[in-house]
Amino acid sequence: MRTIETTVYTIDEHPNPEKCFEWIRSNWHDLNDHSAAEAVGSIKALSEAIGGSVDYVISAVASQGEFIRFRDYSHEELMALDADSCPLTGVCWDADLIRGLISGEPENMLHSLHADTEYVYSDEGLRDLCEANRYEFTEDGKFL
Repeated sequence: MRTIETTVYTIDEHPNPEKCFEWIRSNWHDLNDHSAAEAVGSIKALSEAIGGSVDYVISAVASQGEFIRFRDYSHEELMALDADSCPLTGVCWDADLIRGLISGEPENMLHSLHADTEYVYSDEGLRDLCEANRYEFTEDGKFL
C-alpha cells in the first residue's frame, strides 16, 4: 500500500480557476437540464389550463428545429391568466410562456431558457456553483 498526497483547492484558492471551468464545461453537460425540465412543465401546465393541444421541441441550449406550438386553445382562458404570478408551476418559465403566447410568439420563452444556460456555463455561473457547493479541484483543474 502507498499513500499519495494531493493538494486540493476551492475555486477561490485555485491558482488558475479557468482550468476548473474548462474541466466542468468538458465533463458536466447537464448543468441546466433542470431548467429545461421546468420549462416543459410550464408548457404542459399551460396546455392543461387553456385546452387545445401543444407540440414542442426544446433544449436548454439553442438548437435548430426548436418550436412550441399551441392549437385550438381557449383565448379567454389564456387572457385570464396572470403571468406575473407564475400561476402554472410557480417558476419563471410560466410568465415567459404566457406572455409569449399572448403576443403570438411562445418561442420567446426559449430565449430566456438559452440565456439562463449561457449564464450557468459562464465563468461567473460556474464560480457561483463551485462556491455554493464547496467543490474542490486538483491543481490541473480536475474536480475531486
